[in-house]
Amino acid sequence: MRLDHLSYAAGPDGLLSTARRLGALLGAPFLDGGIHPRFGTRNMVLPLSQGTYLEVVGVLDHPASDKAPFGQAVRTRSLLGGGWLGWVVAVDDIEPLEQRLGRPAVEGNRFRPDGHELRWKQIGVKGLQSDPQLPFFVQWLCDARDHPSAGASGELHLDCLEIAGEPLRVSQWLGRTVEGPLEDVKVEWVDGVPGLVAAHISTPSGLVRI
Repeated sequence: MRLDHLSYAAGPDGLLSTARRLGALLGAPFLDGGIHPRFGTRNMVLPLSQGTYLEVVGVLDHPASDKAPFGQAVRTRSLLGGGWLGWVVAVDDIEPLEQRLGRPAVEGNRFRPDGHELRWKQIGVKGLQSDPQLPFFVQWLCDARDHPSAGASGELHLDCLEIAGEPLRVSQWLGRTVEGPLEDVKVEWVDGVPGLVAAHISTPSGLVRI
């Protein structure tokens, strides 16, 4: 169990403009990640060090975005002006989480612009929808060399997350202490509406808070 990525919902300026704006702050461009046909969403990705990445995601004009919980979550956050959707934890085997949460994981996939397909299973988006401080979980079904963090320059590093909420609640959701998947990332618990508040990222030009 480890931190996989952070998800940021596109604002009213749209997916491309949001990704360009964040990329300018970080001094690195986001890459076209492709379409999630099962969720009615599309993303742009930015690899970070230590096997993590940032994702900017937006909804498509597609029925799946109204039916799939992930599409619903993205649409809701975007309609509120965009911003951090949440954080995502990777696991090697998602079956224990299926048993604990009492429902099956859903399959996800997307095709990169080069046509290569990435596949995974995910669970927990409904928990995120009801309590945004909670992460959801993914199990990648593709080669590790295809993970969206591949090709990271090593110049961008996630230093700290600001999360509003209760560490005990998140630990119960994870099934272990919250420090487990975030052992390489400092966490500051702050006041406010529960959810991911900010990410601090080290860049060649200094620390950037988004």
